[in-house]
Amino acid sequence: MSSATIKIFLVHGEPKRLRTAELSNWTGKAVAGPRSEFEGVIGREESGSSGIYFLTGNDPESGKSAVYIGEAESIRDRVKAHLEKDFWNQIVYFTSKDENLTKAHIRYLEGKLIDQARQAGRALVINGQSSGAKLPESDREDMEIFLKKIHQLLPVLGVELLVKAIAKSETDAEKEMLYCEIKGIKAKGRLTPNGFLVLKDSQAVLNDRASSQKYPWALNMRQRLKDESVLSVDTDHLVFTRDEEFSSPSAAAAVVHGGHANGLIAWKNKSGKTLKELEQS
Repeated sequence: MSSATIKIFLVHGEPKRLRTAELSNWTGKAVAGPRSEFEGVIGREESGSSGIYFLTGNDPESGKSAVYIGEAESIRDRVKAHLEKDFWNQIVYFTSKDENLTKAHIRYLEGKLIDQARQAGRALVINGQSSGAKLPESDREDMEIFLKKIHQLLPVLGVELLVKAIAKSETDAEKEMLYCEIKGIKAKGRLTPNGFLVLKDSQAVLNDRASSQKYPWALNMRQRLKDESVLSVDTDHLVFTRDEEFSSPSAAAAVVHGGHANGLIAWKNKSGKTLKELEQS
């Protein structure tokens, strides 16, 4: 992705309240804010335009991050209907300063973004189905550029649902690979900008430690991964059925160990150096 200069305006001077974001040499604009300031967020002139919006929060049943992605010819009018949904606590919407986004454009963007959010797997996508739209080649290329700009701005505004684990070359990946071994089972992974990625086919202990009752977050995390079929039983251990990213090395190690673990010590490189030693070297 190309380098970019981002201009963020804090309307009230506070980073979590109403704010706008723009990129140099781009006609798009983002507006973001908390649900508690809904009237201020949709009271802005930009909300009367066509565009794409994201409603983010947590699913009340699973506790997992959740998102609804929508399109509207008038964002202000459309998002008011979503006040009956109680899962979301943040809204971000994108419009074009030159007002050249047509209905076909925003339907194309919506379809792409829903698919990308599902593929990233960072949040439960509340949408029932993707919409999408066919566009002439030139328009499609313009919207692909618009998509890239959305990808650049969303994380800056605190929404990482489209962020994928960064791919590494085989050489770099092997150089940075870390291993976690316990009771004959072995997991491997690496650090990422968002935490720690445990790779597919890594193993984890079958049973939770008795001490995990003192740290229920680890037990709950393992159960959630089992429920989502990320962890599958294989004879006397569990296996990761896909790459899975965690918020920290310790969170990843806890799932592998079946209970609380210090990730700085549990994860080692192929030479046996712990992550703590590697960070201090």
